[in-house]
Amino acid sequence: MKIHIVDYDSGNLESIRNALKKVGCEPVTTNKASELINANAVIFPGQGSFPSAMDKLSQFDITKTLIGLIKDGVPFLGICLGLQLMFESSEEGNIEGLNLLKGTVPKISHSVKVPHIGWNSVKFGKSHKIFEGIPDDSYFYFLHSYYVNPLSSENIIGSTNYGNDFCSAYESGNYVGVQFHPEKSGDLGLKIFDNFINKFI
Repeated sequence: MKIHIVDYDSGNLESIRNALKKVGCEPVTTNKASELINANAVIFPGQGSFPSAMDKLSQFDITKTLIGLIKDGVPFLGICLGLQLMFESSEEGNIEGLNLLKGTVPKISHSVKVPHIGWNSVKFGKSHKIFEGIPDDSYFYFLHSYYVNPLSSENIIGSTNYGNDFCSAYESGNYVGVQFHPEKSGDLGLKIFDNFINKFI
């Protein structure tokens, strides 16, 4: 089983690799389309800026490959920026995203400290296999200044309050994305990876 982590200079890749190894997986880290097309599953991490990330995807010439993998039904886990990039556009640089999911990426309200850093709870909107074995309102680690605002709330599977309620987990067929960082979220974060490996692939 080949699980590929997308390396586009925008993520804490070593922490993700270590987390996957702890749940019995030996991932492949790559930014090459020729390797990604052989993936049985993809983890799309990210931290940093939306414009820079889109530019890197273009530089590495993997944008069409990633879109193709998702459309072909390959299991896909997006983390933080890897969730945001799926949507149509971001206020960060007013730039277009991958446009696979309908909605935008606004900035967190200035009524609270930005960026949102630290542990916060995730309330599950509905039962989903990515959260199997994890109690509702569990705490995960966040680090972000923007959040996704889906056009429809139907596919929101987790929400978090920070200044206002925002989508912190989203699913669409073979794709699931989380705004928090499971690789920094202890045992419950490992459970997210374990569920992805054993229930999606």
